[in-house]
Amino acid sequence: MKANFEFNLFSQKALFDLTSIRNGEVKLGEKLLTPDADYSKAKYFIVGISEDIGPQSNGGFAGSTKAFSTFLKRFVNVQSNQFLTGENTLILGEIYSKELFDSVENGRKKVEELDFFVESIISPWIKKGLKPIVIGGGHNNAFPIIKSISKSIDKAISVINLDPHADFRPLEGRHSGNPFSYAHSQGFLSKYAILGLHQSYNSQFILDQLTLNDFEFSFFDDYLTKEADFYSDLRHFFSSISVDEYGVELDLDSIAYMPSSAFSPSGISIEEARSYILQMGKSKKVQYLHLPEAAPKNENEEAIVGKTLAYLVADFIKSNQSAI
Repeated sequence: MKANFEFNLFSQKALFDLTSIRNGEVKLGEKLLTPDADYSKAKYFIVGISEDIGPQSNGGFAGSTKAFSTFLKRFVNVQSNQFLTGENTLILGEIYSKELFDSVENGRKKVEELDFFVESIISPWIKKGLKPIVIGGGHNNAFPIIKSISKSIDKAISVINLDPHADFRPLEGRHSGNPFSYAHSQGFLSKYAILGLHQSYNSQFILDQLTLNDFEFSFFDDYLTKEADFYSDLRHFFSSISVDEYGVELDLDSIAYMPSSAFSPSGISIEEARSYILQMGKSKKVQYLHLPEAAPKNENEEAIVGKTLAYLVADFIKSNQSAI
């Protein structure tokens, strides 16, 4: 069978080529680890997924192929200092799609193939004890990440997700709208908590499924009316989800005006997204971070997406390394 996806390992030279060296300063690109050098001190590994077949198979926009490259250009040029040196983080490589989306039916078959491909890339590094940080692509990739973590520790894990959409659609063939329903149905996901759902963009079927499975969730709409408080919910959800091993998901669709696969003018701020990451990252039981669905279309949007992702990844590592 013809492979629709490939993987490129990163090298030190590739990072240096992206890094703007300045006298008197040290950038992350000068300190980050790569597979072609000594990575024995690595505690985290970063993988990019450059595909938009998952979102398009769910009726979303194309463009999530560009998120990782825009992130990496900004991340390597963050300052290496006492808060974040980069010396414990491995830039592993990039998964990318060799073919474009052509139809929903074929797209969902390719997403199934991608599930196995992602698992084959990240599982060996998870078994080495490194925590994955996965950037780009659609939210469909949450399924193979959860599966890989669950299999590595031989138990189902919990997941916290900041997202307008629960992504708990029916088991109708794989796409970006059902990674968590598939993970739960196959025994890899135990507790699922969703922060900031949009009332008008989740079907009654999904809301009923969340209730039936006793999953915890909140509505962004309630933050607008002050019937609930975002920061109070952050603390509450953290105390609930961090009892067991858990993963952290943040769909870029949740941020207002963020170029993404399901763009929305209404949502949380970048500062609130950073607060979420800083809160959810500060536990030894965190197993991974996943930042999907960004879809920049031009140079200005690439700057917004790239720097936002750089902030979020830096926040996660700073928060989590202090907990280890």
